[in-house]
Parts: sequence; structure tokens; C-alpha cells
Amino acid sequence: DLDELYRLYSDPDIRHYFPDGTRTLDETKEELEWFLNGHPRHPDLGLWATVRKDTGQLIGRCGLLPWVIDGTLEIEVAYMIAKEHWRHGFGSEAATAIVQYGLQNLGLKRIIALIDAEHEASIKTAEKAGLRFDKEVVMDGLASSVYAIERPTDLG
Repeated sequence: DLDELYRLYSDPDIRHYFPDGTRTLDETKEELEWFLNGHPRHPDLGLWATVRKDTGQLIGRCGLLPWVIDGTLEIEVAYMIAKEHWRHGFGSEAATAIVQYGLQNLGLKRIIALIDAEHEASIKTAEKAGLRFDKEVVMDGLASSVYAIERPTDLG
């Protein structure tokens, strides 16, 4: 998957709202190796391939990532879809499935998305997955909007 992931990570349109911008092949390879090993302190979290069911083609990556925000551990739903698959519902489908997995299977109490306030498509994706605007935060000098969803009380 390295070549396909690098195609995504080196595309300035896809990486426009990412604070670290595009990635080199070596940076992409390093991140892919990290994906394969899982998060060292949270092995049930990480980023996973997003694959079209009908073709088996890698079209992005999605998953759950831990962040400490304002002194609190938060779990972020992350999603990235290849440009040629934008506006076909794949991002919303992936984000919704990941949110459901996190709340129901992992028992997470809350899931967030960190989104650039100008990234309208990502905001719409988060909202389709059930997240709502929560607050603004500044992390490493960058402002982000936090969208969040909390586990319904009937799930325990």
C-alpha cells in the first residue's frame, strides 16, 4: 500500500488542511510502518486502510488516534479519501463506521474530530457521522475546531 498511500500523502489538494502539509516517500513509509505496529500506548487505536468493497482498491485511510487536549485524553476519528473518490460518500461511510466501532466495540465515551474551520467538506463528513461542534482549541500554535459525539447512555 506504500505507493497508493504516498500518492495521497504527496497530493497538495488532499493535504491542504493538514498542518504538516505533504509528506515525502520516506515520511510516508515511516508512518505506514507505524500503522502496521499500532499505537504503542493504545494498541486498539491506529489508522487503517480504506478499501472499496467492490474493487478492493485502496482509496484512503481512516482510524482512531489519541490526543491530549487541554490536559484530557481525547480520541479522534481521522479520515482521508483519495481525490477521485471525493463526493461519493466514502468519507462519511468510513467515518460513521469508525465512530460506531469506537463507541460500541471499544466502549469509548467520546470521539472527536479536529478540523480546520475552513474545511467545509470535512465538517460535513463529521456531522454525517454524528459529531457536532464542541469548541475551538489551539494545539502547537494551530487553531482547530473540535467536533464531538458522546456515547449514548443506553450503550453503558
